[in-house]
Amino acid sequence: MSKEIHELEAPEQGGANRLFKDLFAGAVGGVAQVLIGQPFDIVKVRLQTSQQYSGALDAATKIYKNEGALAFYKGTLTPLLGIGACVSVQFAGFNYARRAFEARNVAKHGSPQLSYSQYYAAGAFAGVANTVLSSPIEHIRIRLQTQPHGADRLYNGPIDCVRKLSAHQGVLAGVYRGTAVTYLREAQAYGVWFTSFEYLMNADAKRNAIDRKDISTLKVAMYGGLAGEMLWLSSYPFDVVKSKMQSDGFGEAMKYKSMRDCFAKTWRAEGMGGFWRGIGPTLLRAMPVSAGTFATVEVTMRLIS
Repeated sequence: MSKEIHELEAPEQGGANRLFKDLFAGAVGGVAQVLIGQPFDIVKVRLQTSQQYSGALDAATKIYKNEGALAFYKGTLTPLLGIGACVSVQFAGFNYARRAFEARNVAKHGSPQLSYSQYYAAGAFAGVANTVLSSPIEHIRIRLQTQPHGADRLYNGPIDCVRKLSAHQGVLAGVYRGTAVTYLREAQAYGVWFTSFEYLMNADAKRNAIDRKDISTLKVAMYGGLAGEMLWLSSYPFDVVKSKMQSDGFGEAMKYKSMRDCFAKTWRAEGMGGFWRGIGPTLLRAMPVSAGTFATVEVTMRLIS
C-alpha cells in the first residue's frame, strides 16, 4: 500500500499508543455492530438451527408474535460486551499484521505496497486471533437465542449458560464447542472482509488522487457494507456448521460428533441448500452492520489520531 494511503509504520513504532487506538476504535465499532445487527442475527440463527420456519419473514413474524419485540435482543448482553472485544482484536490484529508486511516489503523491495494476498493473510491472522474470544461468545449467544421461551427456558443468562455448558462437558468440549470450524470461518471471513474493504478504499483513493483520510464517511460506509456481503458469501457454510454444533444437545441428545460429521449429516439430510439456510437475512444484515462497523472505526480513528 502506498505511503499516501496508509502511513508507513513498523509494528514496534508507537507500539502501546497505536495498539490502544486500534483496540478502542474496534471496541466502538463492535458496539455499533451488535446494536445494528442483533435482530437480524437471531433470525439467522433460528433459521440455521430449526426447521420450523419457512423463511426469514416467517421467522421474524413468529418470534415477534410468540415472544415479543424484546426477543430480537435475546442474548444481547454477551455480544455487546464480547463483540466489542472481538472487533477490537480484529482491527488490532489486522493493523499489526499489515504494518509487519509493510515493514518487510520496504526492507525487501523498497516499497510498503501490500499485495492482496498479504491483505488476505493479515485479515486471516486477525480472524484466527479473534477465535479465542469469538467461539465461546457466539456459542453462549446461540444457546440463549435458541432456548425455549418462558417457563421452559434453559438458561437464566450468560453466566448461568457458561456454568451449565461447563458442567456438561467441561470448558473445552462444552463452552468451546465448535472452535475448529470457527477457526476456519474466521480466517476465511476476515481475510475476505479486510481484503475487499482495502481494495475498494485503495481503488477510490487512486481513482480520485486523494489520501485515504479524505474519502467521505458515506463512501467508507458503502465500501464497508460491500465488504460485509463478501465476508458472508465466502464463509457462510462454515457458519451454518458452527451454529448447528453450538446449538446441539449433549450426551445421547448430541447429533454431531465433530465438524466433519456435521458437514456430512447436513449434506445427506439437506443437500447443498442446507449450507445456505438463512443466507437471506444474513446478507440483509451484513450491509448495515459492516457499513456501521467500518464507518464507526474509521471516524473514531480519525478523531483520536
